[in-house]
Amino acid sequence: MLPFLDSVSTHMDYKGQKLAEQIFQGIILVSAVIGFIYGFITEQFGWTVYIVLAGFAVSCLLTLPPWPMYRRNPLKWQSVQSEISAPEMILKEKPVENTKKSKKHK
Repeated sequence: MLPFLDSVSTHMDYKGQKLAEQIFQGIILVSAVIGFIYGFITEQFGWTVYIVLAGFAVSCLLTLPPWPMYRRNPLKWQSVQSEISAPEMILKEKPVENTKKSKKHK
């Protein structure tokens, strides 16, 4: 459809996901506290809602797109191993022995 969208990176690493979650929660918390205080002082609940919604919009703008700061720690993947046929795989598996001894109660 749009060829330039194929060049846009759409992934985040695990540390980036943690950072995005912390930023999101921090902005929501700060905007809720500021909105509550401002709404309490002005005695207008509507201002509280507007400030929290503005904090939500800012946090979505900062955390939803996969910004480069969320891709600093990429995973190192293992190299591809050769495939093993099913009979060879069965021979390589070790049988699991039951090491627990059952105790009989009198």
